Amino acid sequence: MHHATPDLSFGDLTPGFMLDALDAAGLRADGRMLQLNSFENRVLQVHLEDDRPGRGVGVAKFYRPGRWSDAQILEEHAFAAELAAAEVPVAAPWLLDGGTTLFHYQGQRLAVTPRQGGRGPELEDPEVLRWIGRLLARLHGVGRARPFEHRLSWASAAPAQAARDWLMHNDAIPPEIAPNWDDAARRCIDSIQAAFDSLPDLALTRLHGDCHPGNILWTPDRGPHFVDLDDAVTGPVVQDLWMLLPGEPDAARQLLNAVLDGYEQIAEFDDRELRLIEPLRTMRMIHHSAWLARRWGDPAFPLAFPWFGTPNYWLDQVAKLREQLEAMRPKDAPPVLARDEDEVNFDGDGFA
Repeated sequence: MHHATPDLSFGDLTPGFMLDALDAAGLRADGRMLQLNSFENRVLQVHLEDDRPGRGVGVAKFYRPGRWSDAQILEEHAFAAELAAAEVPVAAPWLLDGGTTLFHYQGQRLAVTPRQGGRGPELEDPEVLRWIGRLLARLHGVGRARPFEHRLSWASAAPAQAARDWLMHNDAIPPEIAPNWDDAARRCIDSIQAAFDSLPDLALTRLHGDCHPGNILWTPDRGPHFVDLDDAVTGPVVQDLWMLLPGEPDAARQLLNAVLDGYEQIAEFDDRELRLIEPLRTMRMIHHSAWLARRWGDPAFPLAFPWFGTPNYWLDQVAKLREQLEAMRPKDAPPVLARDEDEVNFDGDGFA
């Protein structure tokens, strides 16, 4: 029932191949390599024989074949370079041999960034949240300087529609469940589009795109910094906020208010974008199911997601999409994550 796209494999990425690729790119590795957690690409920490400051240890990323075009990857790299030039802390790719940040080697594509240490941010600390908010406002300020030309846009229901179409056209859902899932998905897609249509003057910018807590690292001296711009997109700024939120509404409200308190020290935030949180969440749910189905031919995926694709998985998705239909339904009352006008009061145990 799973149908992976055939050209998305990493079959030739042996340790020897990766060392040869680094050497061809002008980076002499000493053989010490550590595989880092990444499903979409192959990412490893490498120790280098390089006397230049900050070049002793790097993070090498081999991009999944067929996922992004060169133009899309280079736009990601250019955005990272712009952010670094504006002193927004990100890991920007190094220039490799040939004067490019994207190196081609025997059918694979490689980029290398400096290693960024740190731990996950303390999301129960309001000052940490305000700091993250200020940093996101600075990132979006750079993002507004110019548009993406090649990256994806999350400014309509199109990503959810494309994911739905792929799943249905590739018979990725058990036939006894597919009609119910498709009905829920179609109605969700209509609701997502209606939410975007209700904001015809919505401001769009270049975004991190995948700003969950795992893509923010914290150090005591530097505070938060961003990693992994692989999913950088065009969209509303709330796309970079909602994935930080915990599932419990009161905790989510407190966290969001603190982040926005920091954000608005730097830039304005259009409160109407709060209406897009549930549509964006729903779009990611549909997109995630299609992502797993597309990648099932990669041996790492069945090992990491053994529950995916079972009848119980798809029945659960039907139920969750129906719940999201209710969550997205226009209401006369303010949304559950509407901002309080009073100052946020943290009592230390308000987070899941």
